Amino acid sequence: MSRKYKFKEKDGAYFISFATVFWIDVFTRTEYFDIIINSLDYCRKNKGMIIFGYCIMPSHIHLIFRSDDGKPSELIRDFKGFTSRNLIKAIQENNQESRKEWMLWMFKKAGDKNSNVKEYQFWQQNNQPIEIWSLKVFEQKLNYIHQNPVESGFVIEPWEWKYSSAKNYCDDFDEVLTIDVNL
Repeated sequence: MSRKYKFKEKDGAYFISFATVFWIDVFTRTEYFDIIINSLDYCRKNKGMIIFGYCIMPSHIHLIFRSDDGKPSELIRDFKGFTSRNLIKAIQENNQESRKEWMLWMFKKAGDKNSNVKEYQFWQQNNQPIEIWSLKVFEQKLNYIHQNPVESGFVIEPWEWKYSSAKNYCDDFDEVLTIDVNL
Protein backbone atom coordinates (compact mmCIF):
# COMPACT_ATOMS: atom_id res chain seq x y z
CA MET A 1 0.00 0.00 0.00
CA SER A 2 1.28 3.46 -0.91
CA ARG A 3 2.23 5.75 1.94
CA LYS A 4 2.16 8.71 -0.40
CA TYR A 5 -0.10 11.55 0.51
CA LYS A 6 -2.05 13.08 -2.34
CA PHE A 7 -2.50 16.58 -3.68
CA LYS A 8 -6.30 16.63 -3.99
CA GLU A 9 -6.87 20.16 -5.30
CA LYS A 10 -4.41 20.44 -8.20
CA ASP A 11 -4.68 24.25 -8.45
CA GLY A 12 -4.56 24.87 -4.69
CA ALA A 13 -1.77 26.16 -2.51
CA TYR A 14 -0.10 23.67 -0.19
CA PHE A 15 2.07 23.50 2.89
CA ILE A 16 4.55 20.68 2.53
CA SER A 17 7.57 19.46 4.47
CA PHE A 18 10.15 16.94 3.39
CA ALA A 19 13.16 15.64 5.25
CA THR A 20 16.39 13.85 4.51
CA VAL A 21 16.47 10.13 5.24
CA PHE A 22 17.21 9.43 8.90
CA TRP A 23 16.87 13.22 9.46
CA ILE A 24 20.55 13.66 8.56
CA ASP A 25 21.73 17.25 9.02
CA VAL A 26 22.96 17.81 5.47
CA PHE A 27 22.23 21.52 5.15
CA THR A 28 25.11 22.74 7.23
CA ARG A 29 27.24 24.00 4.33
CA THR A 30 26.51 26.95 2.06
CA GLU A 31 27.00 24.91 -1.12
CA TYR A 32 24.24 22.47 -0.08
CA PHE A 33 21.84 25.28 0.81
CA ASP A 34 22.63 26.90 -2.55
CA ILE A 35 21.60 23.77 -4.45
CA ILE A 36 18.16 23.98 -2.82
CA ILE A 37 17.83 27.75 -3.31
CA ASN A 38 18.93 27.56 -6.96
CA SER A 39 16.56 24.67 -7.60
CA LEU A 40 13.61 26.49 -6.02
CA ASP A 41 14.46 29.57 -8.06
CA TYR A 42 14.64 27.47 -11.24
CA CYS A 43 11.24 25.95 -10.44
CA ARG A 44 9.81 29.45 -9.93
CA LYS A 45 11.16 30.73 -13.23
CA ASN A 46 10.74 27.65 -15.44
CA LYS A 47 8.38 25.08 -13.90
CA GLY A 48 5.42 27.14 -12.68
CA MET A 49 6.16 26.91 -8.94
CA ILE A 50 4.63 29.80 -7.07
CA ILE A 51 6.35 30.12 -3.68
CA PHE A 52 4.65 31.88 -0.78
CA GLY A 53 6.99 30.79 2.01
CA TYR A 54 9.92 28.51 2.73
CA CYS A 55 12.47 27.56 5.33
CA ILE A 56 15.47 25.28 4.83
CA MET A 57 16.53 23.67 8.08
CA PRO A 58 19.58 21.39 8.54
CA SER A 59 17.60 18.20 7.86
CA HIS A 60 14.34 19.31 6.27
CA ILE A 61 12.51 21.88 4.19
CA HIS A 62 9.16 23.60 4.72
CA LEU A 63 7.40 25.10 1.74
CA ILE A 64 4.14 26.85 0.94
CA PHE A 65 3.64 26.72 -2.80
CA ARG A 66 1.24 26.32 -5.67
CA SER A 67 1.74 24.73 -9.07
CA ASP A 68 0.79 27.18 -11.82
CA ASP A 69 0.08 24.33 -14.23
CA GLY A 70 -1.95 22.20 -11.80
CA LYS A 71 0.70 19.51 -11.33
CA PRO A 72 1.95 19.90 -7.74
CA SER A 73 2.83 16.21 -7.31
CA GLU A 74 4.97 16.14 -10.44
CA LEU A 75 6.61 19.43 -9.50
CA ILE A 76 7.67 18.17 -6.06
CA ARG A 77 8.72 14.79 -7.49
CA ASP A 78 10.97 16.47 -10.06
CA PHE A 79 12.36 18.94 -7.50
CA LYS A 80 13.21 16.17 -5.05
CA GLY A 81 14.73 13.96 -7.76
CA PHE A 82 16.89 16.74 -9.18
CA THR A 83 18.08 18.01 -5.79
CA SER A 84 18.74 14.47 -4.58
CA ARG A 85 21.07 13.73 -7.50
CA ASN A 86 22.84 17.08 -7.22
CA LEU A 87 23.26 16.95 -3.45
CA ILE A 88 24.67 13.41 -3.54
CA LYS A 89 27.12 14.51 -6.24
CA ALA A 90 28.10 17.61 -4.25
CA ILE A 91 28.75 15.52 -1.15
CA GLN A 92 30.79 12.99 -3.15
CA GLU A 93 32.93 15.74 -4.66
CA ASN A 94 33.37 17.81 -1.50
CA ASN A 95 36.85 17.12 -0.12
CA GLN A 96 36.04 19.29 2.90
CA GLU A 97 33.08 17.12 3.91
CA SER A 98 34.22 15.35 7.07
CA ARG A 99 31.06 13.21 7.18
CA LYS A 100 31.16 12.19 3.51
CA GLU A 101 31.61 8.42 3.96
CA TRP A 102 29.07 8.24 6.77
CA MET A 103 26.42 10.24 4.88
CA LEU A 104 26.88 8.25 1.68
CA TRP A 105 26.68 5.03 3.68
CA MET A 106 23.42 6.19 5.27
CA PHE A 107 21.96 7.24 1.90
CA LYS A 108 22.98 3.86 0.47
CA LYS A 109 21.45 2.06 3.45
CA ALA A 110 18.16 3.91 2.88
CA GLY A 111 18.34 3.17 -0.86
CA ASP A 112 18.89 -0.54 -0.25
CA LYS A 113 15.60 -0.67 1.68
CA ASN A 114 13.64 0.92 -1.16
CA SER A 115 12.99 -1.02 -4.35
CA ASN A 116 12.34 2.24 -6.25
CA VAL A 117 15.90 3.49 -5.62
CA LYS A 118 18.92 2.40 -7.63
CA GLU A 119 21.67 3.39 -5.20
CA TYR A 120 21.22 6.36 -2.85
CA GLN A 121 18.05 7.68 -1.28
CA PHE A 122 18.39 11.26 -0.11
CA TRP A 123 14.84 12.37 0.75
CA GLN A 124 12.23 10.54 2.78
CA GLN A 125 9.35 9.57 0.52
CA ASN A 126 6.43 10.92 2.50
CA ASN A 127 5.45 14.56 2.01
CA GLN A 128 1.98 14.93 3.56
CA PRO A 129 0.79 18.04 1.73
CA ILE A 130 -1.72 20.17 3.61
CA GLU A 131 -4.03 22.28 1.50
CA ILE A 132 -4.13 25.99 2.32
CA TRP A 133 -7.86 26.60 2.19
CA SER A 134 -8.11 29.88 4.10
CA LEU A 135 -6.09 32.95 5.03
CA LYS A 136 -6.06 31.74 8.65
CA VAL A 137 -4.46 28.41 7.64
CA PHE A 138 -1.97 30.27 5.43
CA GLU A 139 -0.94 32.57 8.30
CA GLN A 140 -0.70 29.63 10.71
CA LYS A 141 1.55 27.60 8.37
CA LEU A 142 3.67 30.62 7.42
CA ASN A 143 4.18 31.45 11.10
CA TYR A 144 5.12 27.81 11.78
CA ILE A 145 7.67 27.88 8.94
CA HIS A 146 9.23 31.15 10.08
CA GLN A 147 9.32 30.16 13.76
CA ASN A 148 11.02 26.82 13.03
CA PRO A 149 14.62 28.14 13.32
CA VAL A 150 13.64 30.14 16.42
CA GLU A 151 12.06 27.10 18.11
CA SER A 152 15.14 25.05 17.20
CA GLY A 153 17.36 27.60 18.95
CA PHE A 154 19.30 28.70 15.86
CA VAL A 155 18.19 32.35 15.96
CA ILE A 156 16.31 34.77 18.18
CA GLU A 157 14.16 36.36 15.45
CA PRO A 158 12.78 34.58 12.36
CA TRP A 159 14.34 37.01 9.86
CA GLU A 160 17.80 36.20 11.24
CA TRP A 161 17.68 32.75 9.60
CA LYS A 162 19.29 33.24 6.21
CA TYR A 163 17.41 30.47 4.42
CA SER A 164 13.87 31.50 5.24
CA SER A 165 11.23 33.62 3.57
CA ALA A 166 10.81 35.53 6.84
CA LYS A 167 13.23 38.06 5.32
CA ASN A 168 10.95 38.46 2.32
CA TYR A 169 8.13 39.61 4.58
CA CYS A 170 10.30 42.32 6.17
CA ASP A 171 11.13 45.63 4.49
CA ASP A 172 14.86 46.11 4.99
CA PHE A 173 16.37 42.67 4.54
CA ASP A 174 18.17 41.11 1.61
CA GLU A 175 16.32 38.02 0.52
CA VAL A 176 18.00 34.83 -0.64
CA LEU A 177 15.09 33.72 -2.85
CA THR A 178 12.33 35.77 -4.42
CA ILE A 179 8.87 34.61 -3.41
CA ASP A 180 5.32 35.34 -4.57
CA VAL A 181 3.82 36.99 -1.50
CA ASN A 182 0.20 37.18 -2.65
CA LEU A 183 -1.85 34.02 -2.24
